[in-house]
Amino acid sequence: MRAVLVVNPKATTTSERSRDVLVRALRSEVDLSVRYTRRRGHATDLAREAAEEGVDLVVTLGGDGTVNEVVNGLMTAEPPTVTGGTSADRLPALATVPGGSTNVFARALGLPREWAEGTSMILEGLRLGRSRTIGLGRADDRYFTFCAGFGLDAAVVHRVEMARKRGRVSTPALYLRATVNQYFLASDRRHPSIRLERPGTESEDELATVIIQNTAPWTYLGEREINPNPDASFDLGLDVMALRQLKVASTSRTVTQMFSRQPDPRGRQVLRLHDVAEFTLVASRPQAFQLDGDYLGQREKVRFTSAPAALRVIC
Repeated sequence: MRAVLVVNPKATTTSERSRDVLVRALRSEVDLSVRYTRRRGHATDLAREAAEEGVDLVVTLGGDGTVNEVVNGLMTAEPPTVTGGTSADRLPALATVPGGSTNVFARALGLPREWAEGTSMILEGLRLGRSRTIGLGRADDRYFTFCAGFGLDAAVVHRVEMARKRGRVSTPALYLRATVNQYFLASDRRHPSIRLERPGTESEDELATVIIQNTAPWTYLGEREINPNPDASFDLGLDVMALRQLKVASTSRTVTQMFSRQPDPRGRQVLRLHDVAEFTLVASRPQAFQLDGDYLGQREKVRFTSAPAALRVIC
């Protein structure tokens, strides 16, 4: 089996020594080539090149941003010989070694949080031929693995990214401070501006912020799962939770429900949609936009679609 390991050398929870251990372990099972990312977006190019070279497996070592880039490289590749079937049949399999600060995608697949334990589980999966096929989400022309956000949560992601560029370490406390500051100091909570449109149904108007999930949980706060849409699944379409208002009382109640042991956010200000194939978000003013925890700027319109049976993953 030919494999390529795509390494983000800036991954927050790995070192050069741990990367060497990983490479030796993988080479005991596969014919491995190692390629390092040098800039944002480089992992997309490396994964596309690997798929078009006809490799059987692409392994990532990095966080959710690295995984997202690799997935987009795979999904836009044209493998040399295989035609027909689903993209999961045509493309190399994907294996993810957790190396970031949160690793939502890897943990949603059932992999341990630490890279060493995750590597052991992947090696076992390779030996046993254990894999699963998952669906992805797509926002315009870009794929995502576990979540997207339009509005408040994306603005929080932007705040955290800016803080990390100033040297701050990504921690649950940093996210909490960013959320509080964005909510109270930088959000227009009185004038909801987002509309959700679906084929064959009336639009949902005056939404304040929207969270989209391709699996559950949406994210983690340390070890704690946060679950706006607990029924979201890699095997189904997309799930949506939107807030119609960002009033303090109703927002606090919804956040509390998301953190509960049996999350099921409900209320007059909550819109929930399950297993949706496609929809479009339209805003009367630009909104922050994120995919898989990466801030992608502001948008006024984004079309979301579900991509079933998109990739085969080793887990």
